[in-house]
Amino acid sequence: MPWLLLVFSLPRTRGSLRVSAWRKLQRFGALPFGNSGYLIPNGPESRERFEWLATLIRSERGEASVVEVQSIDNHSVPQLERKFNDSRSRDYKLLLKELRRGSTASVAGRKATRIRQRLQEIASIDFFDNPLRDQVERALKALEKPQTQQSHLELEKVSRAAYRGRKWVTRPRPGIDRVTSAWLIRRFIDPKARFVFASEDDKPPHAVPYDMYEGGFGHRGEDCTFETLVKAFGIRDKRVGVIAEIVHDADLLDEKFGRKEGFGVDEIMKGWARQGLSNHELLARGIQLSEGLFESLR
Repeated sequence: MPWLLLVFSLPRTRGSLRVSAWRKLQRFGALPFGNSGYLIPNGPESRERFEWLATLIRSERGEASVVEVQSIDNHSVPQLERKFNDSRSRDYKLLLKELRRGSTASVAGRKATRIRQRLQEIASIDFFDNPLRDQVERALKALEKPQTQQSHLELEKVSRAAYRGRKWVTRPRPGIDRVTSAWLIRRFIDPKARFVFASEDDKPPHAVPYDMYEGGFGHRGEDCTFETLVKAFGIRDKRVGVIAEIVHDADLLDEKFGRKEGFGVDEIMKGWARQGLSNHELLARGIQLSEGLFESLR
């Protein structure tokens, strides 16, 4: 059975237990499900948590049942997964907001430790691999590095000639930041660029990393990879500037520029990914989509 539903009721006199149960359900990552109870993906740990909470409620003269649910007629699996992901997005956004606040060197270590602990708590109930987790990890790693290692945040302009005819490497399953960055590289930096995909620990030698967690061209300060490339290579095209804002808002979800167009592009990329397209097919289609967006801004 894919889901567990905890249905319970408490005597009116058990207000403190009601608050305690609600807090536990929040920590479990359970979703309130109308007036029926709380829903969570089925699994050994989830079942154990629900069963113990049900036992506690019954011991306090309440009623509680843990129900296995195969399907819900008016909520498809993708709809329910989206609801869980939306809940985790709110958690991750709060961490990102805190990480983007400036910190002195004296408090950065304590702040990083506290956020790392909170990230672990959220990740433990991130049942459907919310993409914002990667962004929090990147921002947290930047905070954890000694200040002497953060000079890369001040990225100087580089020569385009030095990056012609190169192989560029990024992570598999590209999303909006990586496909628009690939388009930018091909159109303005390296017309003969070749793209490959690799994990962080398996990058091919002599390839130029982009949107990787370590090295190359990636997120810098509050900039996404697309913005980093624009600044590093001194690209002054006005339409590229608009696309940079669109990609930033869709990738970082901080509403900095108030641009909504990128969310449609991102959803299209996600839809293609669910069709099982290869990494290279995703990138090729994403580049075409980016070119269309560029032309639409004339």
